[in-house]
Amino acid sequence: MDNDDPHMLRRREQAQRIIAAPEHFKVCEGCDSIIARLAIFCSNCHGYRFNEDECTIAETAQMLAGRPQRSVTADDLIG
Repeated sequence: MDNDDPHMLRRREQAQRIIAAPEHFKVCEGCDSIIARLAIFCSNCHGYRFNEDECTIAETAQMLAGRPQRSVTADDLIG
C-alpha cells in the first residue's frame, strides 16, 4: 500500500538524500522537522533550537520516512 503512495515515496526519497549528506541538515528540537543547516529558524514551528548531530539527523530522517506527514507546513496554509 505505502509502496504506491506518492507522498510516502517522496518522503523516502527525501530521507535518502538527507541520510546521504546529514552534514547539510539539522533537526528542529521543537517539532522534529529536518531543515537546511544554514536556516536560522524552523520554517514549520519557528523554533530556533536545533540538534546538529549527524547520527540523530539520519535516525530522524529514517523515522520520518516511515510515517505520513503529521505537521502543518507553510505549503499547507497557502492555498
